[in-house]
Amino acid sequence: MKRNWTQNLGMIGPGLVIAATGLGAGDLVTASVAGATLGATLVWAVIVGAAIKFLLNEGLARWQLSTDRTLLQAWLQHLPRWVCGYFLIYLCLWGLLVGAALMAACGLAAHALLPQLSINSWAAIHSLLALALVSRGRYRLFENAMKVLIGLMFVVVISALWRIDLSGLQIADSLLPPRIPDGELTMVLAVIGGVGGSVTLLCYAYWIREKGWRGAEYLPLARLDLLIAYSVTAAFAVGIMLLAASAAPETVSGGKMVVALADKLGALLGAEFRWVFLLGFWAAVFSSMLGVWQGVPYLFADFLAHWRAPAAADTTVSTQSPGYRGFLWFLALPPMALLLLGKPVWLVILYSAAGALFMPFLGLTLLYLNNRFIHQDQRNSAMGNALIVATIALFAMIALLKWV
Repeated sequence: MKRNWTQNLGMIGPGLVIAATGLGAGDLVTASVAGATLGATLVWAVIVGAAIKFLLNEGLARWQLSTDRTLLQAWLQHLPRWVCGYFLIYLCLWGLLVGAALMAACGLAAHALLPQLSINSWAAIHSLLALALVSRGRYRLFENAMKVLIGLMFVVVISALWRIDLSGLQIADSLLPPRIPDGELTMVLAVIGGVGGSVTLLCYAYWIREKGWRGAEYLPLARLDLLIAYSVTAAFAVGIMLLAASAAPETVSGGKMVVALADKLGALLGAEFRWVFLLGFWAAVFSSMLGVWQGVPYLFADFLAHWRAPAAADTTVSTQSPGYRGFLWFLALPPMALLLLGKPVWLVILYSAAGALFMPFLGLTLLYLNNRFIHQDQRNSAMGNALIVATIALFAMIALLKWV
């Protein structure tokens, strides 16, 4: 059934969920540091990063809507078993890191607002709260909560930009031609790689199923959904970068960077705005936690459901399945032990680095699957293949710089 533009806009939702999930502490810190140190010079890098994540997620959605099989099912069916086993191990290790990193980020945000409790105490409270919300098992409730959170953080950033003086940043000059400042290649790659999440891209497949989007006829809707999602992602990251460039906070590294930015904005725009900005920061990191807690367990449950018979008829993953519930508890509880290390910022950085290793793998599998095992009309174009190859090379470089 054909839908008009207004009807399509009324149906979007999974894209906003993926945007809210991908906009976490790592994006905030990276964009803030880039803005404070380099001004608006790297605005173009944010746009490139968002475009790359759109490209990868569109390929993922195109595979699923054309074949009615998730990408993880395709890996189990078409890739060597040892590769899939490696991904399962990677998912568990990544889950441990992301769980601890998001707890630490939520703890930092809440402690900045209400310092009566320690960072670790706030971290544990947020993890248990996310566990309780996700355990209710209703996607509609989850999607609505994510829309509220992303709306809150977006309004905070836009209102700050509206009130602050951006005239001296020469934003247009930083876009064309794009340039890499001397000695700042690592920062450029960090900005590009940090926009929009990593492993969480796979969750989009399960969220569009929750909406009932099945079949190639939903591909235009999914593309619109993702276009809006990554436009919001880019706008938010650019906004944070411009605010940091204008406010020029004294602290330019680590998780305290965002708190320093809030302090400076409070001095410029009024003391009450410090609290408003910190509330937006909290919304950003808690929405990431909520998205990971709800979305990533689908991957583990899907893996268990199709490990023995990957070519069998599709089995829709249930949020009530033992695999889903088990991994949800795994995300919410064991990572608390890592908080005892007392290095919340280090955990966020390590989680970001682990995510960078996943992106070349995702690009390679999309290149392989979407050129061989999909209907001819839905296969990658020559331009699409070239862009994916460039993306693989880019993220391989990011992973190399982060781990070597």
